Amino acid sequence: MAQVAGLAGVSVMTVSYAYSRPDRVSPETAAKVRAAAAELGYPGPHPTARSLRRGRVGSLGIVIGERLTYAFDDPQAARFLAGVAEVCAAEGVGLTLVPTTGQDSDTARVLDAAVDGFVIWTTTDDDPVLDAVIATGLPAVIQAGPYRTGLPVVGMDDRAAATAIGRVAFAGARRPAVLSFPLDRDRRRQLLPGSASTGIAYPVTRHRWQGFAAAWTQLGGAVDQLRLAVCPDNSAADGEAVCRELLACERPPDAIVAMSDELAFGALRAAARAQIAVPGALAITGWDDSEAASAAGLTSVAQSLRGQGIRCAQLALGKAAPAKDDARASWRVIERRTTRPSPRED
Repeated sequence: MAQVAGLAGVSVMTVSYAYSRPDRVSPETAAKVRAAAAELGYPGPHPTARSLRRGRVGSLGIVIGERLTYAFDDPQAARFLAGVAEVCAAEGVGLTLVPTTGQDSDTARVLDAAVDGFVIWTTTDDDPVLDAVIATGLPAVIQAGPYRTGLPVVGMDDRAAATAIGRVAFAGARRPAVLSFPLDRDRRRQLLPGSASTGIAYPVTRHRWQGFAAAWTQLGGAVDQLRLAVCPDNSAADGEAVCRELLACERPPDAIVAMSDELAFGALRAAARAQIAVPGALAITGWDDSEAASAAGLTSVAQSLRGQGIRCAQLALGKAAPAKDDARASWRVIERRTTRPSPRED
């Protein structure tokens, strides 16, 4: 900076202001400084040095708990991240994606992240990444859980919403099934009777399953009659593959509640391939009420993942204070043509 100042014929402080406080330097002086810097090959103050001086990095870390491509492939994750990005753009803050792989390196990746705070996409109760985030001492917020002392959670009442849409899906059904997210970080593909669905490590999966089970038992069914078909990934391809097996078994389901629209789209494709009428022979519901759900006539749970992303970013950046209703975001069941008339319409 001293060399640039000498060549430009200004003080070192003026060079500093030209980069850090441009409003305090005239356009003509700033142009002289940048011309001298270009001649000397000086790129400007190092970002790391700047962040040390300011006491902040200027970036928000997003721990997505999945492979990196998940943030771009999954429509729901993309909607959530769009909400986070909206706040970051307004605040002039960057985004740092911190993917996890289930390996020991995950903890180190979090501890090494140069960020001012963290937003954590929902993960398992036992994920060591949560301890790593807490160990940084930086502000952090979790989307949809799990709950950890000192970390606010932003999400919805998954159990209540699952009970509500379950009652719609299971109306008149005798052989219901749940098309599920993974139960734990092993992500095994499984088909389980309801009574065997224990040890679910993902709180979102657990709470939605509990709500679906409550809906079925409220309608007079037994938990063992409700099958849990677990998909390794939240994708239409996985949903279709699992549903094709379900529909080909001796007792094919006559109602399927899916934990996401993506899984439900897979179920719709499997039903179409098997020439099974929806909803006459098979009722299907989704979750998230994406734009594609409306086009497909899919009954779904509507929630604003973008809105939750906005709230998470505001909390992590200190632009809002935690509130009691953060974990009770609004939702509603949108009934369309993939389900039979619900009990309240009878």
